[in-house]
Amino acid sequence: MNAGPPSAGRPAAGTASGTASGPASVVRLRRTRWTLTLLYTAVSAAALVALVFIATAIDARAASRALDSQVSGRALALSRAVWMDHGTLHLEPLSEDELANASTVTAVIRREGTGPVRVRWARPSAPSPLPPAGELHTLWTSTVREQGPVLATAAGADGRRLRWAAAPVWDTDTIGAVVLTAVELAPLERQHEELVRSLVAGCAVLVFVSAGAGHWLSGRSMRPALRALDQQERFLREAAHELRTPLAALRLALEGGVTSTPGATRAPADAVRLVDHLARLVAGLLSRARVQAGSVRVELTPLRLDQLVEQVVDELPYDEADVTVRTRPTVVLGDPDLLTQAVRNLVENALRHGAPADGPPLVDVHVAAGRISVRDHGPGIAAADREKVFGDRVTGGRDGRDGVGVGLAIVRWVADLHGGTARAVRAPGGGALVELALPPHTPS
Repeated sequence: MNAGPPSAGRPAAGTASGTASGPASVVRLRRTRWTLTLLYTAVSAAALVALVFIATAIDARAASRALDSQVSGRALALSRAVWMDHGTLHLEPLSEDELANASTVTAVIRREGTGPVRVRWARPSAPSPLPPAGELHTLWTSTVREQGPVLATAAGADGRRLRWAAAPVWDTDTIGAVVLTAVELAPLERQHEELVRSLVAGCAVLVFVSAGAGHWLSGRSMRPALRALDQQERFLREAAHELRTPLAALRLALEGGVTSTPGATRAPADAVRLVDHLARLVAGLLSRARVQAGSVRVELTPLRLDQLVEQVVDELPYDEADVTVRTRPTVVLGDPDLLTQAVRNLVENALRHGAPADGPPLVDVHVAAGRISVRDHGPGIAAADREKVFGDRVTGGRDGRDGVGVGLAIVRWVADLHGGTARAVRAPGGGALVELALPPHTPS
């Protein structure tokens, strides 16, 4: 008998551990949500950065090609305007050609024999932005070697970076001079930098937007899991509460059976009754869990609700209670097992909590038009607790007892499955009135 107290405490400990697992699971789901948000943001940021690199590379290449086409076209056009006659260079057309003023620099260079490359004509003339003599020599030799237009990037005498184009001027079969045109690179580079800054700013905004969208989408994807966890926690709480009371009563009955108390002869019968009650509770809880998990489908069939209620009340043990049943024929679409469980919970709840102060429990059951009304004559339900009786456990309920009608949560669940309603009100004259209403079935 000394081992009794530890074993009696085990169910409560198991319930506490099961309940504590809920918040831990929620924390893990929230951590997973943030992980998914970070991954989504990282992938979006990587894709946007890649797009920025591609866009800037394409822009730089396209701008460079457009600039090269522009400057080389001007050099070729001006080289055709300049002409040579037996070694004599005629530069008069350059003074009248508008292309000579269209570029940042326009010049004509010539090399006589093995002498240095000299500038024969330049615009603007002062201060001269022409590159040093070494660069001029390089442009000359490159043009002679290629026998056609040459492009190069070099700094002018004033330090500005210029894009140069050199086009030959032919004197019969030889190159007698080279026309140079140049365009400053700074404006083009500024435009490219502005594009890069705009793309970076836009990508930063898109990254923040994608982070918010990822967090919202991950939250929506987590909602079914959180809802399932909440249902699991409620199921565990209700199962623990429903099982704890009959287990304690069963223990007391068994302990009374092994002692020499006057009620020892009733212990086996009480034990059998409590075991049957436990079996019904376990079957009901498992049925609810399977339906909520989707492994079992609820199949609604036409049935006589009044006959089902009469059968359930006849099977309930209420030797010391007064139960009155009044029924009218009514047909509903329902699941017989689930409705049996709901009716049993309604009546057992009234028997457990509906005893008046000066006598045994008095319960009135009325069935008509798809509605089951169960009234007791106990202390009733406070207005603040009329909705809570269909949810989680309400402490300090009727007459200071430990909770009011936790089994009624299953009644509400069965009502929802059948498209009906469940409500609890204060009965006229005292006591509680709990109703389960189902849509009546009219045969077609």
